[in-house]
Amino acid sequence: MASIHNLKPLDAAIETTPIIDNHAHPLLKPAYLSKFPLLSIATEAHGDAIEDSRRSLAHIRATKQLAQILGCEETWEAVVSSIERKRIETPDAWTKRCLDGIETILIDDGLDGAEKVESYFWHDAFTNSNCKRIVRIEALAEDIIRRHCALSEFGGLLLKHILHDFESEIQGSIASPDVAGFKSIICYRGGLDFSQVEDVEMPELAKDINEIANLHRSGERRFERLQHPRLNGFFVCVAAKLIRDKSKFYKKPIQFHTGLGDNDITLTKSSPSHLQKFINKYPTVPIVILHAGYPWTREAAYLAMAYPNVYVDTGEVFPCLSRQGQEGVVKQILELCPWSKVLWSTDGHWFPEMYAIATIQVRSVLKTVLGELVETGQLNEKQAVQLVQDILFNNSKKLYNLEVESSLPSFTELAQMRPQAVAASSNTYSPDSVLEKLRCLDAKWLRIYWHDYTSSARCRLIPMKEVYKTLESRKPVALSITKASLGLLQTDAMIPEVTSTGGYVLHPVWDTLKAGPASGHVSCYGEFRELDGAEEILCPRTLLRKTLEKAMSHGLDFVLGFEIEFLVLERNPDSAAGAADKYRALRSSDGHAWSAARAMADWGAAGPGVFGTAVDEILGGLDAAGIKVEQFHPESAPGQFELVLGALPALEACDALLHARQILEAAAARHGFCVTMHPKPFAAACGSASHVHMSLSSADGGYDTNKPELYEAFYAGILRHFRAILAFTYASPASYERMMDGLWAGGRWVTWGTQNKETPLRKCEGAHWELKVLDGLANPYFAMAAILAAGADGVVTRAPLTWGDCTTDPAKLTEEQRRELGVSEMFPMNLTEALEALWADKELCQLLYPRFVERYIDVKKAELALLQPMKADQRRRWIMDRY
Repeated sequence: MASIHNLKPLDAAIETTPIIDNHAHPLLKPAYLSKFPLLSIATEAHGDAIEDSRRSLAHIRATKQLAQILGCEETWEAVVSSIERKRIETPDAWTKRCLDGIETILIDDGLDGAEKVESYFWHDAFTNSNCKRIVRIEALAEDIIRRHCALSEFGGLLLKHILHDFESEIQGSIASPDVAGFKSIICYRGGLDFSQVEDVEMPELAKDINEIANLHRSGERRFERLQHPRLNGFFVCVAAKLIRDKSKFYKKPIQFHTGLGDNDITLTKSSPSHLQKFINKYPTVPIVILHAGYPWTREAAYLAMAYPNVYVDTGEVFPCLSRQGQEGVVKQILELCPWSKVLWSTDGHWFPEMYAIATIQVRSVLKTVLGELVETGQLNEKQAVQLVQDILFNNSKKLYNLEVESSLPSFTELAQMRPQAVAASSNTYSPDSVLEKLRCLDAKWLRIYWHDYTSSARCRLIPMKEVYKTLESRKPVALSITKASLGLLQTDAMIPEVTSTGGYVLHPVWDTLKAGPASGHVSCYGEFRELDGAEEILCPRTLLRKTLEKAMSHGLDFVLGFEIEFLVLERNPDSAAGAADKYRALRSSDGHAWSAARAMADWGAAGPGVFGTAVDEILGGLDAAGIKVEQFHPESAPGQFELVLGALPALEACDALLHARQILEAAAARHGFCVTMHPKPFAAACGSASHVHMSLSSADGGYDTNKPELYEAFYAGILRHFRAILAFTYASPASYERMMDGLWAGGRWVTWGTQNKETPLRKCEGAHWELKVLDGLANPYFAMAAILAAGADGVVTRAPLTWGDCTTDPAKLTEEQRRELGVSEMFPMNLTEALEALWADKELCQLLYPRFVERYIDVKKAELALLQPMKADQRRRWIMDRY
């Protein structure tokens, strides 16, 4: 069977390539942070105009992204409040987080006075390689003029001395290993049409300088900045001549601000096309057109294409444009310009948060744009990987002659990387490769599933001819789904906190594509996104993926193996006569017991009430779907069985678990049986769980996961948040009917034990542990997000395992024994108490994103309001009908 060819090497390149930020500005010193507007991170608006930027697409997107990083509500007020706390509590760690993934920064330190901002080398603590200076030509000239204005020089002599000092400083910068290049903001000081200044005679320039000095000395107008078109152009040309003439082997570039800027520029004179004469005049001087020349992006691309010494930078486009605008800029540049001439930068200034959102956005946009180029055959994947590595790293390294610490992996190495939990979208795969896979599966229907807040499996079916039609037209397969879908109860009633307005786009995750659960059907799981493509943290699968990404950033990865315990019921023939139960226990379950051979004695027999015929179909369906089954055996209760699934990476394991349940339920139903995951369907019999085996592994090879100090910290993180975690693992009122001591169900006490089936957390061997307090009514994405987030936080904070190894039933410990083992807490006794424990655990709420936790609690409270008025038998039947 042909396999799907996905773009994992391209994804890996986009996610992992270290970025050389070829143009940015220093961060503010702490004392000045409150004196500049944080709103400036996503706009060039100044003064009164900046407040209106809050209604821009760029600002809204930046707010969402920062809220996800900070784990706060998606409001600007909440973001600002969270950032202010970070500045006080963990300023260095927060800055490090914001600059994550940046190899080095080339810093123009001429924007503000030195007393307000940190030095360029101060930033070395937050980047992998040491940062370099970009010398601003105008700032250097201004400093020299200001110094000479205090002297008693006039006329030609004054100009001569200023020019001498300016040339000496430029020559020193050319020779300095700490200086990577130069920058001009002449765009702000009269415009880019300045080439004619080379025809101006020296006496005219001396007159201009003399006028500045006279006004300054008289006090009539103090000299602050050079705002004279002839003099500005003159200094830029002097710098260019010195670079041309004094640099024999390597010539440092001049960066030019073009286009995008505040209202201090004359917009019509900011087009990079005005630089063409200057470019021709200095063909050996490297010239970098900053900010993609926006809105004159195609002019910038043309110049970089046509002249060997010209490069185009895409800084400040990220994050000051909308996503569509950013995609347009990248596409317009690549229409004409070789990617070997394209650079990238943040244009970050003052605030580290600008670096964070800029790097997040460029990686996201590159996935979209390059995915489309590969899909349409304009690039192959290897070329796309080279493009990413060149734009983000290689081109700047070569142009600025940088020595950096990092090296880039080859295409083969990228292909062999452990797959990271990357964003799910249709354009991650070539439509042709998906078509090939679907045709090999020879299906008539595609099911796209999602698992909602009540742990109900929901799906949409699409006729395969419509899927083929969409893919053949080069469009993504995507469904419009109401936003209320993540706030519905089992009865389709909306919880009070959601409305019927708004919509998501449900994208299939082609990685999860599997055969089944019926003949002629194939299925996959989907992720919800906003209409603009932004990720939605309320999406169950996205929540777990983002949690795994956080863990991976700390070098942690996980392998999970689920057990599916289920009860098989047959249709009750008396239900037509008014019997309350539509289903009853299997008639062939006499003598049914744990691992009892006689429970499978009728395997292969035909006829009603014989479950063995369905088992072959179930196992065959799982095999066709590529889901490994390690064991199948009877469990203790009548008609109860267990499937043990093979271990997989965390996200893949949850997908496989849910797909296996669909195959199990569908095959049983075709044979007239009902399968239920009810945790305690019979009061006198053992309950059903969905235990998970967890193994800790190292995502980057940086951890020895066999060391107790690592895995014990991970499980200590789970134990200290265990009471709150229970709200996700025991997600139904029925779950607490199973929570009993002495029945191998995990009991009621927060503790752990080696090979002890009476503890909720059982150590199997080394970094392999089993969590027993999880049942089939939990949404596995939510449950594992909570478990893994808590455990990963334990590793990061080096949480001590203060609980001792419990070797007996915790319920039988004496008070003194509990004190010795550190066993002091009991689990909540019901879902209401569990939700209260969750909301009280603010640390876990932050790890899981407060907006998600609020939505989860809101749904569960509404679910409780629906179920609590029911009588016990009515509620048991109601749950069994749905689970």
